[in-house]
Amino acid sequence: MYEAESEFAALMADAAEKEILKYFRCPLDIEDKADTSPVTQADKNSERIMRDLLKERFPDHGIVGEEYGKENENAEFVWVLDPIDGTKSFIAGVPLFGTLIALLHNGRPVVGVINQPYTKERWIGVSGKRTTLNGREIHTRPCSALNRAVLFSTADETMFNRADKRRFKDLCARTKIARFSTDCYGYGLLAAGSGDIVCEADLKIYDYAALVPVVTGAGGVMTDWDGNDLFDNADLGGHVLALGDKHLLTETIEALHK
Repeated sequence: MYEAESEFAALMADAAEKEILKYFRCPLDIEDKADTSPVTQADKNSERIMRDLLKERFPDHGIVGEEYGKENENAEFVWVLDPIDGTKSFIAGVPLFGTLIALLHNGRPVVGVINQPYTKERWIGVSGKRTTLNGREIHTRPCSALNRAVLFSTADETMFNRADKRRFKDLCARTKIARFSTDCYGYGLLAAGSGDIVCEADLKIYDYAALVPVVTGAGGVMTDWDGNDLFDNADLGGHVLALGDKHLLTETIEALHK
C-alpha cells in the first residue's frame, strides 16, 4: 500500500535535490520572512517544482508547504512539503539540512521522506513497512537509560519561552551526549541507530509530518512532550519528541516535567 505514492515522493525528492544543489555553497540572496527566519531562492524554487509535479500527477490531492501555504488542505490525501528543513545550515554550507516530504491520508502521515541532497542520503518511511536508508532497511538501537542516551536537537534557541528552555536543559543534563543544529538530519540518524532522542519545540506540521513514518518505521516512537500522539493532539504547541527505544519514553517525559 502507498507504493505508487512513495515512488512519486522519491521522484519529487530527486527534482528538489537537483534544484537545491545549484545553490549550495554558492553566493545566496537571503530574505527574512515575517517570523524573521531566513529563506532563499533554493527554498522557493524547490517547493514550487514539487508543487507543480504534484498538481500534474495528483490534481485532487491537497498541499501544505512551508513557503507557499495551503491548497485543498481538507482533501483525503494531503502532501506536506518542507523544501529545505535547516535553511540556516544550508546558508552556512553545513550539510545537516534536508528536504521533507510527507503524505497524509485522512490526516495521518503514511509516507515520509528525508532527503539530504549533498551527502546523497535518503530515508523513506511507509506505513506498514520497514524504513529504508538508500534502499537498505534500518532500525533504531536499544538504549537502556537516559544517562546513556545521545540527544539531538536543532538548537536550544528554538525553545522560545523560558519554561521550555528550562525543561529542555534539564533533559539534556541527564543524557550522555547532546548535539545541536541537526534539524531533520538528527531524526535520520536516530532512525539509523546513531542516536536515541530528538527533542524540539515550536515545530510546524511541515517540520515533523515526514519524520513520523521514518522514525516509527525504524522501530522508534514520536510523541509530544507529554507522550501524546502528535496527530491526535490538537494542542501540540510544537513540542515534538522522538525516541529510538520506546522504553525511554517514561524517563524522558519525567525529565521534561521535573
